[in-house]
Amino acid sequence: MESPLVESPAEANGYAAAISAEQEYVTMLYGLLDQARERSKRELANVLDRGGDGGTHQARLERDISAVELGKRVAQLNLTERGLCFGRTDDDKRDTLYIGRIGLRDGEYELKLVDWRAPAARPFYAATPRTPVGLVRRRHIYTRLRQVTGVDDEVFDLDKLSDEDRSTLSGEAALIAAVSSARTGRMADVVATIQAEQDRVIRADLSGVLVVQGGPGTGKTVAALHRAAYLLYTHRRVLERRGVLVIGPNATFLRYIGQVLPSLGETDVVLHTLGDLFPGVHASDTRDPAAVIKGDERMVRVLQQAVRDRQTAPGRDVTVDADGVLIPLKREAILRARDRARSTRKAHNVARKLFVTELLTELAWSEAKVLNRPLDPEDVPDARARLWDLDGVYAALDGFWPLLTPQALVAGLLRSPQAIRSASGSVLNRPERDLLSRPGHPARWTVADVPLLDEAAELLGVDDSEQKAAQRARDRARRAEQEYAQEVLDNVIVQGMEFSMTVGELGLLDAERLSDWNSGGGVAFSTAERAAADRTWAYGHVIVDEAQELSAMAWRMVLRRNPSRSMTVVGDVAQTGSPAGATSWRGMLTPLFGSRWREERLTVNYRTPSEIMEVAADVLASASPDERPPDSVRSEGVSPRAVRVPAADQAACVARQTRADLAEIGGPNRGRLAVIAPDALIPALTAAVPEAVPGDNPESLDSAAALLTVSQAKGLEFDRVIVADPAGIVSQSDHGAHDLYVAITRATHRLTVIHEGDLPPSLRALRS
Repeated sequence: MESPLVESPAEANGYAAAISAEQEYVTMLYGLLDQARERSKRELANVLDRGGDGGTHQARLERDISAVELGKRVAQLNLTERGLCFGRTDDDKRDTLYIGRIGLRDGEYELKLVDWRAPAARPFYAATPRTPVGLVRRRHIYTRLRQVTGVDDEVFDLDKLSDEDRSTLSGEAALIAAVSSARTGRMADVVATIQAEQDRVIRADLSGVLVVQGGPGTGKTVAALHRAAYLLYTHRRVLERRGVLVIGPNATFLRYIGQVLPSLGETDVVLHTLGDLFPGVHASDTRDPAAVIKGDERMVRVLQQAVRDRQTAPGRDVTVDADGVLIPLKREAILRARDRARSTRKAHNVARKLFVTELLTELAWSEAKVLNRPLDPEDVPDARARLWDLDGVYAALDGFWPLLTPQALVAGLLRSPQAIRSASGSVLNRPERDLLSRPGHPARWTVADVPLLDEAAELLGVDDSEQKAAQRARDRARRAEQEYAQEVLDNVIVQGMEFSMTVGELGLLDAERLSDWNSGGGVAFSTAERAAADRTWAYGHVIVDEAQELSAMAWRMVLRRNPSRSMTVVGDVAQTGSPAGATSWRGMLTPLFGSRWREERLTVNYRTPSEIMEVAADVLASASPDERPPDSVRSEGVSPRAVRVPAADQAACVARQTRADLAEIGGPNRGRLAVIAPDALIPALTAAVPEAVPGDNPESLDSAAALLTVSQAKGLEFDRVIVADPAGIVSQSDHGAHDLYVAITRATHRLTVIHEGDLPPSLRALRS
């Protein structure tokens, strides 16, 4: 979590002054918003008060269109209540512009807020360190409701900032300014390197897969998010229709970057973790003993066979109870229907329609024989429909070829060792099959289960015949409404009526839009809302952060959401914690993309002090000997330290150290603290350290101290970090050394390691 790097009382006061100044301006903007909303409501009420009776046809048309225009304006003003203003630019001419969701002017018609879509807002999105397009500073403004909660600056020309402006810098800008302040060639080279690396990432082509490989503190996430902003602006026509998907490692991380993403546009960005990428499922548990097996592509064959195993046929002829009439059904007919349905190569639930239709036809003729009633071929469809409505018939046919959901298929597989054995055959060995078996809680989903659910959804499909018929009926009605709306518009034009609607605010009024309004459609769902609810949505671009954690099955799930293969893949293979994750980008991505991916490396660590990185280098050497840590350019002058305690005193020692660090920090605006521990130690620390909010609570980001597992700490950074029981972190998984590397590199200022017994050999550089 990249908290403001405020290290002295003067800087703390400057940061508070910056928030206070922005609060004053934002409060003024909300006053203008309230005035505009009330004005539009009064005008709408006046228009509606004219009534629907009386007057000429021309007058009624004018009233209706004015009401539509004003109603849309009121709805738009209501929708901009959240995140009204999210940015500010200061250029080299000392002009300041505030950027927001809509444009606002004061009573003197002076522009106070620039609509993010307006040409004047372009530098806010287009500026990069190497090409600042005239900007001196870009500021992100974070709000909750109408309250300014933080600011984050990027400075493109430090020399053109006043001393007062420098005193209020925060976030990345404060750190870069600190790096730049030592006027040596080395520091100047460092800043130039940072700018060049970030710029290459931000401005890379939209097409293809860009891998951003960077160690701790290199700013890879920030670069990727600014790349999204740049792409959304420069390729708006492509991306605003399909949206951008951002996949993060955990919910805490997404809550953090959710503060940044308002600057990426209004409705075009969807945020997910892997655990909630499948609609209706929200999995957060990463502790799955079968994660490696579930992440292996062999599971595709296992699931395929699991589906076929549900397409059954009895060992002999059967009798179907049709509301008291016992109808014989031959096994041969069932096998024939099953083979025909399978031969279509359609998904299970789609092919089921053919299977059911074949057997209903067979039952209709068989019933006629039982009842000794003639059956005309033209009456067979009605007979099929009647039989299908009978519970006994439905139960019998559904037993042979059931209508399945992904959840039912996967849970049915995991709960039954016999089902696993039948589906896996020789694909999995016995120990692997035993790990997969979960008879007690088959539907208690872990993150590793979600790609299986998504794969199952592909294999099962959806029989949407009824929905398609209903949609065709709606389309016919919609065409009729649009024809009527076009007649209305033609009438208006012929009779010489004039009216205006603002492009970019209300959009051009055409027959389709007028039809939607008149039919009560109201405000349409945003791109993000529609995409988040649709598993088959194809995004225009996908950003995957901490991508080294994805298994092969997880990549299959992600690629379904991006057929165009336009992706930004962000991560560090040295921090891979999942045993199903990547050991190298080439090994993971070449089978997926061939040669259609390229890599940019970020080599400068400008957040983690060199004293901490010296310790981290030894841990990295034990975890990934072939990887080189990024070059750290900051020095704190204080070495990280280790505190050895008896096992019984470990939690109490963590509590004492937490309180001591919080006292030194002096408040949340001065920095934040994280306690990172192995999973097994979290319950004890939750009780012993009430000041640290556990990472599965939304409040953990806003608290002065957070208590996190390593997986919850992924992608986050804190001013101070206490690592408890490093040996426990190393031993809790096969990738424990990678996890320890992650844990000790979350600190941007101070690191304390509390341990019992001997330290892991990789921490030999620590001094007690």
